[in-house]
Amino acid sequence: MLAGGHSTRMGADKGLLNWHGRPQRDHIAGLLGQFCDEVYVSCRLEQVPEIAAKGHKTIADSYGVTGPMEGILSAMQQIPGAAWLVVACDLPLVDEAVLEQLIAARDANDMATTFRSPFDGLPEPLITIWEPVAYDALVKWAANGYKCPRKVLINEPGVKILDAAMPGKLMNANTPDDAAAARALLGKKMQPHD
Repeated sequence: MLAGGHSTRMGADKGLLNWHGRPQRDHIAGLLGQFCDEVYVSCRLEQVPEIAAKGHKTIADSYGVTGPMEGILSAMQQIPGAAWLVVACDLPLVDEAVLEQLIAARDANDMATTFRSPFDGLPEPLITIWEPVAYDALVKWAANGYKCPRKVLINEPGVKILDAAMPGKLMNANTPDDAAAARALLGKKMQPHD
């Protein structure tokens, strides 16, 4: 799980926001634990003691770039050869059904499996399965100054892009206004194609 951002637009640590009765980091870790052999929280070095004290395995940012690319590359460096189901902590509506759809569509021969964002039509890098072969492409784009892995998903071959059965669940909450909208949506049951 990606949880190393500074949350400057939100004004509070997005990993600690309580959407489901517990901090979002704990909630997403619990979701991922239903599908993954191991769950790690990708974070900044100074976050490690606090997150580890909550019982989570951590991977500290160590690659030397910024943004989500940092977390993904740090994980791939620490545990080479693993496929990574990456979910950002600022996706408050993601649930088991969303992850089940993504995992069911995975083909390990692809470089990545992801969703098309219902908000801009582009691949959504913050909820993606990255196969080990994606490492070289991620390194190449990071070396060219890109901190968002979306460039890899847009420009590299071997990326499977899905239309989400419940696209509204891919909502990213980065600001207080986003948080208010997410809270309103959590109050109503979302239907397929919401």
